[in-house]
Amino acid sequence: MIGENLDRYVGLPVARFGPDGGGEPPAGPVAWRVATGYDEESFGEVWKRFRATVDTAAVTALVIGYWGASYDEHSEYPVPLLAESAAAFPNLRSIFLGDMTYMESEISWIEHEDVSPLFRAFPGLERLDVRGAGGLVLDPVRSTSLKVLRFESGGLPASVVRAVGASDLPNLEHLDLWLGTEDYGGDATVDDLAPILSGERFPALRRLGLEDSEMQDEIAEAVAGAPVVARLESLSLAMGTLTDRGAEALLAGQPLTHLKRLDLHHHFISAPIQQRIRAALPGVRVDLEEASRDEPYIEVSE
Repeated sequence: MIGENLDRYVGLPVARFGPDGGGEPPAGPVAWRVATGYDEESFGEVWKRFRATVDTAAVTALVIGYWGASYDEHSEYPVPLLAESAAAFPNLRSIFLGDMTYMESEISWIEHEDVSPLFRAFPGLERLDVRGAGGLVLDPVRSTSLKVLRFESGGLPASVVRAVGASDLPNLEHLDLWLGTEDYGGDATVDDLAPILSGERFPALRRLGLEDSEMQDEIAEAVAGAPVVARLESLSLAMGTLTDRGAEALLAGQPLTHLKRLDLHHHFISAPIQQRIRAALPGVRVDLEEASRDEPYIEVSE
């Protein structure tokens, strides 16, 4: 469960605007968090006040919090509002969409729409983080600016995974996909990951996370021979149902000694195999923190 809102984003302290914070100009650079509350004023009204209060030309990072849900009196998806306001944010480089705790909305109940307009409206966007995947739509996009793309979900639709793999992002350095469970819409297959694993799509990729999956062993088997791995600095197969089967595939596959970090936390790997991993990767920072229960489950679902 996600119990706290972000207090820092892209190295900046988060300043709140909305029901949970004022709009006083900060002493230094911040990432502005804009949100409404359950059955309070619409997100559109908060956004209107935010634009009238803050020097939007100075905003480089936005954190978008609660915008309402279908059961609220007021619900307004923020992406169209952001896209319509693009001219007022000439220096916006980073967006976190969906900074909500479980008290506001469980991750798999966050209601999205199409996020593709953000790439057209903000051609200089360097980072996009999206939390939640209910109703999420993404078309294949092109951006020469984007360096970080992250999707946090309890179930990422295959259509979104395929759209990522079909996107033209020549400078993308960091990609995270929380794939989740089919129970919450996570219907992607290993085949859907093929364009990413081939190494042909994202020539600048250095950090890759394929995480929180019920098919973590199958992903590990595909990663073991994937061309993209040779140029990575960091690889994460964490948060899922990784067992000895997937771990042994990694050990038998291509060398991973060039990695700076291998994140396998929340796993179901036996102690002897864990020892083999550490012995095989003496110069790699390996995270093998175990899951809290013995029966395989993913770390983030509902």
